[in-house]
Amino acid sequence: MNFVADENVEKQIVDRLRQDGHIVLYIAEMQQGISDEEVLKQANSNHAVLITTDKDFGELVFRMGRINSGVILIRLEGYTPENKAVLVSSAVQNHDEKLDNSFCVISPGRIRIRQKV
Repeated sequence: MNFVADENVEKQIVDRLRQDGHIVLYIAEMQQGISDEEVLKQANSNHAVLITTDKDFGELVFRMGRINSGVILIRLEGYTPENKAVLVSSAVQNHDEKLDNSFCVISPGRIRIRQKV
């Protein structure tokens, strides 16, 4: 699966997904400081699911229809980066067929997936 990880996503999550065999373009390695619009363009042009911790992407997705491939919003405040990486990896493995074109929220003890963004 292809992902674009926003610069606010911890490197441990990016590394774990890469170890799992996924292609992950990481904004922090490419173009730090770009706008949310530019992040969305990167995800759309690469047919990639966007991974972020920024709730503002929800509005861009639902109200403006700005993403083509889907979003994973990570809401795991208080967790270590290593634990976040394990949880995100597990969510991707267990729900990979549902992630494309959906809005997924990973929060403590719960994964919500809203289909067809």
